[in-house]
Amino acid sequence: MSHLPDNAPFIVTAEMPGDVYAWANGLRTAHFPPERNHLAAHVTLFHSFAPSLRAELPRELARCAAEYAPPDAQIDGLMDLGGGTAISLRSEAMLAIRAELAERFYTMLTAQDRGGKRLHITVQNKVERKAAKALQAELGPLLEPRPFRFTGLGLHRYLGPHWEQVGVWKFRRAKGA
Repeated sequence: MSHLPDNAPFIVTAEMPGDVYAWANGLRTAHFPPERNHLAAHVTLFHSFAPSLRAELPRELARCAAEYAPPDAQIDGLMDLGGGTAISLRSEAMLAIRAELAERFYTMLTAQDRGGKRLHITVQNKVERKAAKALQAELGPLLEPRPFRFTGLGLHRYLGPHWEQVGVWKFRRAKGA
């Protein structure tokens, strides 16, 4: 990581299985304003961890991934973002893992990351309300509940509008589970 700026904050994501990722990324590519679409589809768990955690965060994410089985999740409909649209996700198991990480790093969390978390995948953002409502009317009837399992935890550095992946740690069952 020595080539990365020392002051770039970290972002932690929940990694999706390939089929869910491809589907969500296709929706994002089709509906996110192209001039602002610098990222692939993702599920953000934490928006901003301090750069000083560059050694500790990977260790803690690796520990969590090694301890937990892939968390059950479900696509749960749409989420209205006001000026955008997201796919709503439900996963009590992933929220429990997030809560454990939040407790571990509580003093390092931003106000945004201390609050409650609604898991989602943004497919459209920063558009006029009329465009967001139109997309929700189009996609709403097409979305059906769909179960899946998160595959891991991802760590990224925020570099302007772009992210650079630092690592991904895959979930696996703990011994004796």
